[in-house]
Amino acid sequence: MPVTIQRRNLRSRLNRRRRHRPAMQAYDALPPQLRQWLANASLPWSPNSALRIWKAAGGAKAPADALARLNAIEQAMLLRDARIWEE
Repeated sequence: MPVTIQRRNLRSRLNRRRRHRPAMQAYDALPPQLRQWLANASLPWSPNSALRIWKAAGGAKAPADALARLNAIEQAMLLRDARIWEE
């Protein structure tokens, strides 16, 4: 009897996202302060999303402000998640 492999998730209508480079390479290219923050973050962040917020908050010129913005976003996400579990 032949074994069939179910590939339901490969038939998704959603667009596939391709990485331009491996995740660890992206992580290693981050600024040291941002890497340290990610290492201690409560939620799993992708290097790309963290870097996007870092740059938008002026991380190169004001690292403390960028880290505060990342903390605020993470806290908001944790609060939103807590409300889902309370229902």
